Amino acid sequence: MKRLTVLGSTGSIGTQTLDIVRQHPEKLEVYALAADKNVLELERQAREFKPQVLAMMDPKAYAELKQRVADLNIQVVQGMEGLLKIVTDPTPDTVVTAISGRIGLEPTLAALKAGKDIALANKETLVAGGKLVMEIARSLGRYILPVDSEHSAIFQCLEEGKTLEKIILTASGGPFRGWSREQLATVTPEVALKHPNWTMGAKITIDSATMMNKGLEVIEAHHLFAMPYEQIEVMIHPQSIIHSMVQYCDGSILAQLGRPDMRLPIQYALTYPTRWPNPFERLDLRGKTLTFYDPNDYDFPALKLAYACGKRGGTLPAVMNAANEVAVDAFLARRIPYLAIIELVEKVCSEHEVLEADDLETILNADYWARRRTEELISHQA
Repeated sequence: MKRLTVLGSTGSIGTQTLDIVRQHPEKLEVYALAADKNVLELERQAREFKPQVLAMMDPKAYAELKQRVADLNIQVVQGMEGLLKIVTDPTPDTVVTAISGRIGLEPTLAALKAGKDIALANKETLVAGGKLVMEIARSLGRYILPVDSEHSAIFQCLEEGKTLEKIILTASGGPFRGWSREQLATVTPEVALKHPNWTMGAKITIDSATMMNKGLEVIEAHHLFAMPYEQIEVMIHPQSIIHSMVQYCDGSILAQLGRPDMRLPIQYALTYPTRWPNPFERLDLRGKTLTFYDPNDYDFPALKLAYACGKRGGTLPAVMNAANEVAVDAFLARRIPYLAIIELVEKVCSEHEVLEADDLETILNADYWARRRTEELISHQA
């Protein structure tokens, strides 16, 4: 029996993780669940899965949840202190980090130090602190198993002892591929939240539209697979059937194909190195046409920026990520236009004095500075 702690259990990845648990109740058990402020969904999950502990980030939501589950024999904890408690408890074997944003960095580090394996759905953790996280994981012999469909695809295509020539990350191109700047200037949150292939949370859906998500994935791939940026390529693949590819030194390319269903990479991260059966719909290739295009810097400036920040390294990727989180929130709140998202991120990155990202405090200080500076720039635009 594998025991799980699921951070972000009420979000898209978290709820799909619990779908996997439902399919394999004899093999998977939920120890703890954590959410930001969705009280009703976390209560429903608690009554179904009977975890030992619940964690809620928001103080008001925490107080309400505690009252609503008072009839259950479940401990309820709050805030970052609560997250750190549930990831360091000796009981769980694997921590699923499905919370959105840089906030996943501290509990991921704590879980690794407590001897847990990580099923990683929080790419911002590696963007902000990839060097530190991977060094700790390697030193302790812990697994960081990718949940992102692209990185799971790469992981599944790796052949031990074989020399990689490059990684090819695929991207749908989002809803705005080929749009003019005049058209993009009119984009509203409602339009940007309509992804053509995937059903995801709001933040990652906007990142997919700007292609910042793919930029974050490039940095994530660099850390996960120790691959130089020059050997990580992005290719637009609108059908989202090939989730990513690897090319070996002899020119052979291995690809992982599947339906756009996040439950497949989630399950593989939970069952590695084995594969378990499931009743999910299978991919039928009959009648399918697969197409591929190079992304261009004009359509997707966020991708170029992410490569530059990743190559520069240090605290710059953390700053890029923090500025993007603030800018996306501002766009969703209609405080800035769509095109201002990446313009703000570029501005903040250009102002940052880069330091080595060798410890958590330095990373968090850079993150805090970037959030404050981005908010200042947004306020001045108002």
